[in-house]
Amino acid sequence: MAGLLETRARLKTVLIALLCIDLVALIALISPLGRSRQEEIRALESQLQSKTKQVLPLRGLDKKVLEAKQEIADFYQERLPGEYSQIYDELGNLATANGAKLTQAKYHQEDREGMGLRPVSIDAVLSGDYVHVVRFVNALERDKLLFIVNSIQLGDAQGGTVKLQLKMQTYLKGGA
Repeated sequence: MAGLLETRARLKTVLIALLCIDLVALIALISPLGRSRQEEIRALESQLQSKTKQVLPLRGLDKKVLEAKQEIADFYQERLPGEYSQIYDELGNLATANGAKLTQAKYHQEDREGMGLRPVSIDAVLSGDYVHVVRFVNALERDKLLFIVNSIQLGDAQGGTVKLQLKMQTYLKGGA
């Protein structure tokens, strides 16, 4: 029985200590100090929401990077020529398909090289009816190979035929 009384006394002491802790916590919550903590918590929650919105576009970034790498590889494979002959053939085919005549094409490879690409400047002279020449330029801009038209100079017209000088650029894949 002495053990039971002793246990009961200890239990009362622990219960009183817990009530004191609860009372201190309640006072801290109600006091201005507790209110400032609540405001701090609200501010931190607001910051968390703002940071979550900022990070949201980065979710799945690893998949996006892999997809972008594949798209770049496809672009290099499909849109960039590997040899000069591909450039000349494509320009000739476009001219023929649109009723124009490619009379001259000069290529100049620039020295700089980046990411396995070699820039090639092209000076081309084209002749044909105005409508056919316009169709050629339109087809050139829409072609599967990448051609960047830098300047177009319309030459003299003789008997309905016009001359067009094009300065453009493309890139050769590395190793070509």
